[in-house]
Amino acid sequence: MIRPPARPAPAGTVYFSLLGPLTAVRDGRPLPLGPRKQRLVLATLLARPNTPVPVDVLTDAVWPDDPPRTARKNLQVYVSAARALLGSTGDDGRDRVVHGCGGYRLTIDEGELDTLRFRSLARAGRAAGERGDLRTAARLLREALDLWEGPPLNDLRDSTGVAEEAERLEARCLTVYEDWAETEIELGRAAVAVDGLRDLVERHPLRERLRVAWMNSLHQSGRQAEALAVYDDYRQLLARELGLEPSPAMASLYRAMLGRGRTARPAAAGREAAHGTALPAAPRDFTGRREELRELLALLGSPDERVVVVSGPTGSGKSALALRAAHLLGDGFPDGRFHVQVRREDGSARTPAEVLCELGRLCGVRVPGGSGVPAESAVTAASAVTAASAVPTDSAVPADATVPAVSQGAADAWQRWLSLHRALIVLDDVPDEAFVRGLLPRSGPSSVVLTARGQLAGLAPVHRIALGALADGEALELLAKLIGPGRLRTDPAAALRIVRACGALPLAVGVGGMRLAVLRHLPLAEYADRLGDPSAALDELVAGDISVRLRMASGWQDLSADDRRALGRLAGPAQEGGFTLDGAMEALGCGERAAIRTVESLIDAGAVTSPAGEVTAHAALYEVPRLLCLYAREREEG
Repeated sequence: MIRPPARPAPAGTVYFSLLGPLTAVRDGRPLPLGPRKQRLVLATLLARPNTPVPVDVLTDAVWPDDPPRTARKNLQVYVSAARALLGSTGDDGRDRVVHGCGGYRLTIDEGELDTLRFRSLARAGRAAGERGDLRTAARLLREALDLWEGPPLNDLRDSTGVAEEAERLEARCLTVYEDWAETEIELGRAAVAVDGLRDLVERHPLRERLRVAWMNSLHQSGRQAEALAVYDDYRQLLARELGLEPSPAMASLYRAMLGRGRTARPAAAGREAAHGTALPAAPRDFTGRREELRELLALLGSPDERVVVVSGPTGSGKSALALRAAHLLGDGFPDGRFHVQVRREDGSARTPAEVLCELGRLCGVRVPGGSGVPAESAVTAASAVTAASAVPTDSAVPADATVPAVSQGAADAWQRWLSLHRALIVLDDVPDEAFVRGLLPRSGPSSVVLTARGQLAGLAPVHRIALGALADGEALELLAKLIGPGRLRTDPAAALRIVRACGALPLAVGVGGMRLAVLRHLPLAEYADRLGDPSAALDELVAGDISVRLRMASGWQDLSADDRRALGRLAGPAQEGGFTLDGAMEALGCGERAAIRTVESLIDAGAVTSPAGEVTAHAALYEVPRLLCLYAREREEG
């Protein structure tokens, strides 16, 4: 039976359900949804509500192997049927199904689709839990779960495309069930969750968080022997099926229940055991990036986003943004948050096998055959962030170097772990796409944030957040945190000259601020004059062992030889306020097509920034960060 939306919809409104078989009702009466292919199209559109669905995705859902020549025309017929079912326009007068950007977009409200209502209730429940209002959280999460009628779209799962959407929806439902069960356990009401957890563990025997909740619910209900048996059964299953062991957190909970460690706290142990953290300290001077942080948090809070790339030039604060978000998302990733620095202290890239070895140690994954690299040789996540500045100019691995691949056995073990856990992985300072392809999740609820100077254009599908310079006000705010607001107010005009001479990049502003914090006698105006001198600016941006020049050198080594030559020639016109395509053609001494390819290669590498909106190549004004211009000119002249 389909449960109606929580808020009654106007008479005549169609209410769709995906959390079970695909069904629709109008005024309490079920509606016929047509032949199977028509239902596949409708299910695919509803599974991605209010989002463009590419025609290729719809085609694969209906004809996965050999689509007929008339596939597009047939799709138009099926989409027309969906329009007729929904009504051609919504309450706001807009078309309900529109075609554009190579796909179809179905507009639908929360009161018309169970998955939207489910998501809204789940978010409200988690927010209540974060506020400490556990009773409200449990009630809202239970309301969401009451919409779950069984395996989503279980009547259409013979279509691979629909099956993938259904598995994503089911993973979302399981996560909410785990949230609800853990909340009930914390409230001391474990008995209401025991039976449901047992049933779900039988259907999803490898899902560790369900097992942990079941262990705790049994323990709190006084069924100690059964709780310990749940762990023993799981340990044997993992070893037999996957060659893995339970996570260190779950093993710790088991020991606590045995009484060989800290005393178990049944009411909260589920959440406690499920969480693991291997993050460097949150950046204390994080400033600005409010919109970017809001966007990153929203993306990582969505179950649909698995990979986010944070890109930008050297010193733009990519790592700080990723770590800030990771620290704010504790409860969103019950199986842990982990940070791994992809480069060594000297700036050279580690191998993917080394990185996977460290991920395995942090997450409790046994990596068969692994990388052949002993655990002691990997840089620890906690220490890696402190080494960001010591980068000799000749030590980085060139962009075209070949790195050893991850063995198939190690990759399979890692993918199995990702498919069973909801964790957040931050891979910091990635050199290129090839490095991380084998480390990204192919399925499951885990998310990965990649920081990189380049845009990693060869990765898809991913969401990208590009960082540029800070706004003047944000850069001044960062400087004030380091030198004190009183000192900044003594000469605000000079302070503005300082941050602009730093290109308003967080790294350079931070180094300049640290230098001024030590040189308390140095007037801001004098330091602004020094930074304004192109021949001296990089010499002035050194604080202890942190050197902006050395960080620029690392980024320079990542560029191909052709890109380094081109950037050196473009540095002059770029420093004078940016350059146009005509300026690039003149500086490079080449024709239009070659200039476009060169500029776009530098954009992809993160060395050149382009306008945010759409504009023709001839009308665009391209820019290079000021300090990178200075470094490129040094190399060109040297």
